[in-house]
This record gives sequence, structure tokens and C-alpha cells, in this order.
Amino acid sequence: MTPVKVGLCGAAMALTAYAQRFRVLEVQQTFYEPPREATLRRWRASVPPGFEFTVKAWQLITHEAKSPTYRRLRTPLTAEERAEAGGFRWTPVVERAWETTLSCAAILEATAVLLQCPASFRPTEAAIARFREFLSKARRPSGVRLVWEPRGPWPDEVVRGLCEELDVTHAADPFVRPSLTPLAYYRLHGITGARHVYTDAELAQLAGTVGAGPAYVMFNNLPRAADAWRFSRLLSGSHVA
Repeated sequence: MTPVKVGLCGAAMALTAYAQRFRVLEVQQTFYEPPREATLRRWRASVPPGFEFTVKAWQLITHEAKSPTYRRLRTPLTAEERAEAGGFRWTPVVERAWETTLSCAAILEATAVLLQCPASFRPTEAAIARFREFLSKARRPSGVRLVWEPRGPWPDEVVRGLCEELDVTHAADPFVRPSLTPLAYYRLHGITGARHVYTDAELAQLAGTVGAGPAYVMFNNLPRAADAWRFSRLLSGSHVA
């Protein structure tokens, strides 16, 4: 793989224009409400053959129904199903949500699925046990990497150990903590919040953190397109996809 791949979490522009500037995109719609098959096929057809998608797993897997992100969920859920959703509980709801996520990934020919946890998913024994059970039972297609972004106070040794044991890639905001796996997956949420514009000094610091890779560097702040392009230029094209 290319040592450092730079892209966005959400295209923020027409996909055809995006593909002229970047070579990897993390799809966000799959988290809120997976798109229709025809939409996914149109996206795949609108980019060059070498273009890479990663997808964010449906929120029914990672987030409990009390999460404010469920406001954007259109799929109707019964009270029982809402109680069974999220937190990596291996329930029929979560299993179906996982299969739906994998179907989206297959149509897009995605190389990775991101499991982003809410900050409320803490490193308790119960949570870790559910995470282990999920990854032991969830179908894992060949060629699709699983990427895990724990948020909140997860100790490095716990994260590193689980990533090694369960064969997952660690996603992190590089201005909060380093990625703890050989392949880094960085998601930049904005140092001061979503509207943060990264300074030249901060992008230079990021380049030092990333080094020669291998790494994904995915900007998730609101001015992400301009920041990611500036960062790509900073890398001088020698390690940019």
C-alpha cells in the first residue's frame, strides 16, 4: 500500500471532483442510515478503478439508541430492538446491522470498516467482553480491514492488547493520542472543535507524527477539504495517495 493516504471523512463536494483531488474517502452515510444499493453502485461507478473507500459501521452496532445520532436514523425500530442496539451486544439487531454494513462495503469495494465508539463506551470488563464476543462472531470478509476508534479513557496497554488479539487497526486523533498499531488510521476531529482550521505548524507536527507511514490520514473537521489538500501538498507528493 501507499505509505500515507490522505482523505476526508465525508466528501464535502461532488464525488467526481473529490476523486480528482484525493484517492481515499471514508463514507459517513453508512453510520447514520445506510444508502440504497443503487446509490452505492452509482458512487462506485463515478470514481476511478484505483479509488479507495472505507466505510463507517452503522450506528446500531456501536451506539446505544439513546445516542443523539439516532435522530438521523430512518429505519423504524421497536422498543425491544432499541434496547438491543449498540454497545457491540451480539443481538439480532446488531447482527443484521453488521451484515448491512458489510453489504455496503462490498458494493463500494471498501478496504476497511470503521467501528467508532462513543465516549460512553468505557473500558469496563463488560464492555471489553462484548467487544470480544462481537469480533468472534461477526463475519469478517477477506480483504476488509476492521478499524476501531475507542473514544475516552482507554489505557494504551488495553487498546494495544485488544488490537493484537482481535486483529484490528487502531484509529485515533493524532493530536489526542498516537495510533497503537503498525498501520495507523488517523481521524482528525479538530483541535479546538469541528470548525478548527489546522495551522501550518500543526500540519507540520502531523507530518512528523505520521512519518513515512503506513498510515491513513482522514480529516473530519468542517474545513477538512482545504486542510487535507494543504497537508497533501506539505507531504510534497512523495507519500500521498
